[in-house]
Amino acid sequence: MAGMLAAAMLVSLAGCNSEGSSSSSGSSSESSSASTSAEDMTDEERIISAAQAGKIGNWGLGNEYEVQALLTKYGQPTDYVSMDFTMDQFDQDVITLASAMTYNELGLVQNDYEGGYGYGDSVGIIDMNDEGVAMLEDMIFCTKTFAKENPNTVRAFVSASLKGWAYACENPEEAAEIVYAAGSSVSSDHQAYMASEVKKLCETDTKGNTVTNYGNIDDEAMQQTLDLAKQYIKLSDSAANEKLQSMTLDDIRDASYLTGELGTPEKTDVSIQLKWLPQAQFMGYYVAEAKGYYDEVGLNVTIIPGGGDIGETTAVNNGTVDFGVTWVANLISANASGMDLVNVAQVYQRSGLVLVYKK
Repeated sequence: MAGMLAAAMLVSLAGCNSEGSSSSSGSSSESSSASTSAEDMTDEERIISAAQAGKIGNWGLGNEYEVQALLTKYGQPTDYVSMDFTMDQFDQDVITLASAMTYNELGLVQNDYEGGYGYGDSVGIIDMNDEGVAMLEDMIFCTKTFAKENPNTVRAFVSASLKGWAYACENPEEAAEIVYAAGSSVSSDHQAYMASEVKKLCETDTKGNTVTNYGNIDDEAMQQTLDLAKQYIKLSDSAANEKLQSMTLDDIRDASYLTGELGTPEKTDVSIQLKWLPQAQFMGYYVAEAKGYYDEVGLNVTIIPGGGDIGETTAVNNGTVDFGVTWVANLISANASGMDLVNVAQVYQRSGLVLVYKK
């Protein structure tokens, strides 16, 4: 999962000198030539070279579709190497182009704080947004039935949550501290890094435009996500695959809860299932709780961390929790498989996925 690489905190600080000097003038010349050649590659050349060497990595937990779309774009097979929950495979050159979330793994690769690899600016990235294959990620969802039966509750929860997101993005350092105090799964330094990067995902769309209305559901970006999902999600059940191919945006999103007057909530005690452990990936909800925004709209909200075998789509669909955070592709797959979920606020406006490489 995107947020799942909090487990990278278990990684010991690794050696990161990828350039190493040579005592032999001959080997030094060869090393210099290879380095120059790699640095002069275009992104297209880099992708094709890594694909043909079988050295492109991803976790295979829902955002592999973007990588597969990227490979298709450059005429390559859609195979990839399965990554673990560290960046060791990248550090050890097992993988040349490694998947990384800008707010998590990329920070661990670049920085030298606890759990980091310390590569600094000696690494580069290939951005899914710039490549035109971005799929939307973190959003707030519930079941269609719950939304229909509890419209005031949904509208109140969305309103308070987005107020929390707005404050968190305006004050990322404070937001990081709030999440850390709530039982952060990563170091305070990495938490601060995450908050600054998550802010960018909430305030910039897939084309690089500034977004001021938090939670906005951009139908163009949603349609691109749905189109790529139809092309790359493969379900074992033929009926589910058929349903997937017939889906429209009306099957997966409802923007009506982003606006309108707040009425008295039909249900006041509600819960939200996060996609992973406490970290700034979810800072808006923790800020809304800490600042009393949920109280202001008459809600008592329980924030439930994810991790392990917890499936946020299943938890929401079976009524264990009322709301959840997931990627749009996960919701699409769940609905195709028979669930009844709806996106009511798109928190992240662009993809956080990049491929990181050594320059």
